[in-house]
Amino acid sequence: MAMRVLVADDQDLFRGGFAMILGAHEDISVVGEASDGAEAIAKAVELAPDLVLMDIRMPNVDGVAATAEICRRTSAKVLVLTMYDVDDYVYDALRAGASGFLLKDVRRDDLVRAVRLVAAGESLLAPSVTRRLIEDVVRRGSPRPSLRRRLAELTDREVDTLRGLARGLSNSEIAAELVVSEHTVKTHVSNVLTKLHLRDRAQAVVFAYESGLVVAGTD
Repeated sequence: MAMRVLVADDQDLFRGGFAMILGAHEDISVVGEASDGAEAIAKAVELAPDLVLMDIRMPNVDGVAATAEICRRTSAKVLVLTMYDVDDYVYDALRAGASGFLLKDVRRDDLVRAVRLVAAGESLLAPSVTRRLIEDVVRRGSPRPSLRRRLAELTDREVDTLRGLARGLSNSEIAAELVVSEHTVKTHVSNVLTKLHLRDRAQAVVFAYESGLVVAGTD
């Protein structure tokens, strides 16, 4: 069955363009469009999409608030779009439950690939901005002790795996560093998400920084 996608953007040109690009593929069905966050929430609940492509800055209810509500009320994945290289709203959206983000000038092939990856349960963080974005925002605060304590639920290998995720490493790269199989790493990743009650790898990255496991500005 085709994956079901809801496109939310307050600009008709972007919204229509994204819908047209995605709808041209047999494995993707654009089931609805929304022009602001409130409409996105209502249609996500009504239409039960697999994924919501969400503009981060919209009038009335913005993309951050809409992401939080959609993640709370549905099982849909959220992939947010931003115009800016560094956008604090994106970090807030990741904390709210978004599975990743892309810049709005993304190439059409990369957009389609991103939607497929996120709908399949992966996370997607644009490499050009992810590390700088998270470090810039997290540097303003201090680690949260309550999150740090939750790390005790993980084994040493799972902690190492979480560090790898925070550095943006793939499963194969983590496997090479830990000298284990890629299958073992997949198991560690699954355990990390389950034990820490996280939705996906994007949430794991945020958790690693907010707990102080990974310190902004260090390797």
